[in-house]
Amino acid sequence: MDTGMSATGDAGAATAEGGLLLQARHIVKRFGDNVANDDVSLSLAPGEIHALLGENGAGKSTLVKILYGALQPNSGEIIWKGQPVTIGSPAEARKLGIGMVFQHFSLFDALTVAENIALASPKGTPMAELSAAIEKVSAEYGLPLKADDRVADLPVGIRQRVEIARCLLQSPDLIIMDEPTSVLTPQEADQLFLTLRRLASEGCAILYISHRLEEVRALCHKATVMRRGKMVGYADPTKETVASLARMMVGSEISEVSRTTSERGNPRLALVNLDIPAKDHFGVSLNRINLEVCAGEIIAIAGVAGNGQGELFDAISGEVRTLNGGSVVIDGEPVGTLGVNDRRKRGAAFVPEERLGHGAVPGMPLSDNVVLTRHSTKDGLVVTGLMKIARAIEIVGAVTDRFDVRKGVPDPEARALSGGNLQKFVVGREVDRKPGVLVVSQPTWGVDAGAAAVIRQSLIDLARSGSAVLVISQDLDEIFEVADRIAVISRGYLSAPKPAGEMTRETIGLLMAGGAEKEEARV
Repeated sequence: MDTGMSATGDAGAATAEGGLLLQARHIVKRFGDNVANDDVSLSLAPGEIHALLGENGAGKSTLVKILYGALQPNSGEIIWKGQPVTIGSPAEARKLGIGMVFQHFSLFDALTVAENIALASPKGTPMAELSAAIEKVSAEYGLPLKADDRVADLPVGIRQRVEIARCLLQSPDLIIMDEPTSVLTPQEADQLFLTLRRLASEGCAILYISHRLEEVRALCHKATVMRRGKMVGYADPTKETVASLARMMVGSEISEVSRTTSERGNPRLALVNLDIPAKDHFGVSLNRINLEVCAGEIIAIAGVAGNGQGELFDAISGEVRTLNGGSVVIDGEPVGTLGVNDRRKRGAAFVPEERLGHGAVPGMPLSDNVVLTRHSTKDGLVVTGLMKIARAIEIVGAVTDRFDVRKGVPDPEARALSGGNLQKFVVGREVDRKPGVLVVSQPTWGVDAGAAAVIRQSLIDLARSGSAVLVISQDLDEIFEVADRIAVISRGYLSAPKPAGEMTRETIGLLMAGGAEKEEARV
């Protein structure tokens, strides 16, 4: 295994002088009657960071899966380093020098970092040699990892590093990145950009999918825009605005989120001296969490990944129960010892961070996924043990219309949706209930600007209708756009929420860096 200073291949030497590394020509991909890619063409040069933009369901993920060999086109051709190629599988793509970091992690939780990476490494590579290479290359590119850490114990930001390190160890000439910053903090994203710029300077081409248009403007040299399966435009991101790029993506102006003021009502969700011990050595303990979320307001919790957000969500949702029932209170009723369904019966709804597998069962149709979270509520989906599938399908249709969920058939399996469309469905399914309390983690993870505006507006509208909304988010732009009050979680301690108008990014950054813990110590 090559463990030298450069983790990338010599892409520049592999192509003719001034030539292209990759060309996709007239790609067509159909799924039944749905044309996901309609005569799509794309070119990449060595050392180029090229953004692939488009709203959810535009066909971006389909195209890059074709380039990576995970899907086969119905027609069209791929030219790699000047020669026509058929990429029959991801293994063949990696052999050519094409690596991919997927939006949904393809890691086995029960295995260590090294064991996961070994699955994509040449057979017979000694584990000690691989572990040393992982730690050397990851540190070298500013994304340090410990090879013997178990993936199940890692926060999502570190799991992203595992995916990237696995890709770098294959010495790629092209890296495809699908929403790489959707699970990263601003600091982690900045470090990733340094890594990508270094890779590009070494001759590696990067095809970059993101809905965060400010980072596209800051990072990418070129941009290609897709809409409903077609290429519709090309741009120099550095010469565009966020608004102009968004307009190219959706074909119209993006509606701005409308904020209205309202009187804060009675507390609908309360956490009272909530203490949850860490489940293992790698977990985060929750320490004396006190919080009231009132009718008519949105409280947003900011924080660096891995500081107790997951543990807090689990405690509020009932996935982890407390010994003291009064530590979690919904509409005045202690629910700490109750499970998820009992809390739903009391008017609460929950949107977890992981949409595929946690928020929705991949192999079940959307209608069944509606039943899973609403069978115990007052929606009338289950009567005397019988499911009302027609009603569930009706709810799927209503959510589809309101949140513009793009799908090929009326009731597809959850895994058939693109990541952003699944996110819109999962959030929409819970908002459609009009719950008295809504707790949502990372509400616009991986969705385009237009969809993010729809989701954020729906949260504001829900709160203004009298619900209490708690948002857990790593996106500070999102937090300032929706929140009435803002708190910060750090090492399992929660700062006191303060009016959003009194908070700055600098203040939040200090709280993220341990200020929340110090503030709690003064109480």
